[in-house]
Amino acid sequence: MTHRYWVVDAFTSTLFTGNQAAVMLPETPLPEALMRAIAAENNLSETAFAVREDQGWHLRWFTPTVEVQLCGHATLATSFVLARLGHTPPFQFRTLSGQLTATIEEGRIVLDFPIRPRRPEEASAALIDILGMAPLEVFYAKDIVAVLPSAAAVRGLAPDIGKIKKLLPGGALVVTAPGDGGADIASRYFAPGYGIDEDPVTGGIHTALVPYWAERLGRAALVCDQASARGGRLWCEDRGDRVRLAGNAVLYAEGTLALNA
Repeated sequence: MTHRYWVVDAFTSTLFTGNQAAVMLPETPLPEALMRAIAAENNLSETAFAVREDQGWHLRWFTPTVEVQLCGHATLATSFVLARLGHTPPFQFRTLSGQLTATIEEGRIVLDFPIRPRRPEEASAALIDILGMAPLEVFYAKDIVAVLPSAAAVRGLAPDIGKIKKLLPGGALVVTAPGDGGADIASRYFAPGYGIDEDPVTGGIHTALVPYWAERLGRAALVCDQASARGGRLWCEDRGDRVRLAGNAVLYAEGTLALNA
């Protein structure tokens, strides 16, 4: 049996930047073991599987090692592929994080996601060692988030990935700071616990970062840069219990998986 697939650079309008996601639209659900094997073979930060239902699409996301509950860039990539194939937005997705919606506004794909609640944490000695500095603030929002003094500090960080994996075996480390170069905030995301040393652009973490920075900066609409080597930009808005994440995408590849080879 063969299946079409697409590889999309998400949260960018420039090829070879942003975050890559593979997208598959099987006619019927694939066995979970097969989806995991495909994601591992793709070796991208996420592979998305979307199956058509009466009221939209059932959407699941897999890293090379685990299934995740929420993924922004692969949802954006899936919406990009659906629009490219002629499907009409809004797109409704049934996911492990509930019902998600994607629309297209002013040429950008807009995702409507639930916020990630956060709670304050103390900076441990192990975290300070990883960062090479004492963070200004630390909070927990499914992952550990460390607030650094500047975007330059975020970009210059070269953490020991092995130490992050030891400190957060089932999670990830987010670093963030006020932005520069036209962005309100900057961030990076290190997720060895999910099989990804550094994720280039991560929509999901902005469901925690946007409410935090909206409070600090006193405005709901924010331009967000993820300061990884590939880089990416999101246009975000805090809406109380929801966050809107908007971005562009560009097609890198499309082809066929020969699963019966």
